[in-house]
Amino acid sequence: MSTAMAYDEGLVQRVRERLGARPGITEKRMFGGLAFLVHGNMAVGITGDDLMVRVGPEAADAALARPGTRVFDMTGRPMRGWILVSGPVLAQDEALAEWVTEGHAFAAGLPEK
Repeated sequence: MSTAMAYDEGLVQRVRERLGARPGITEKRMFGGLAFLVHGNMAVGITGDDLMVRVGPEAADAALARPGTRVFDMTGRPMRGWILVSGPVLAQDEALAEWVTEGHAFAAGLPEK
């Protein structure tokens, strides 16, 4: 039996710190990791040591041009408007803060669920 974590607890804590006490933030286990939602809409999540970021279809190409990113694809069907940012890029607090802010801003602009 494997005892490996499904997601990086340290990264989870760092994301929590960056989201702070913003209104409407909830956490939910999804995609084999932990997701952070804004008023019911997923903004960011952690799977393994990667960060899932919801940037929206219009911003996806620009996001994918940044270092350490790739399309979020768990089932063989890429999710439009979602990207994964690799763990090593997230070691820098500034990079993590930018991605968390970007995901939060997109999700906060969606209708509440």
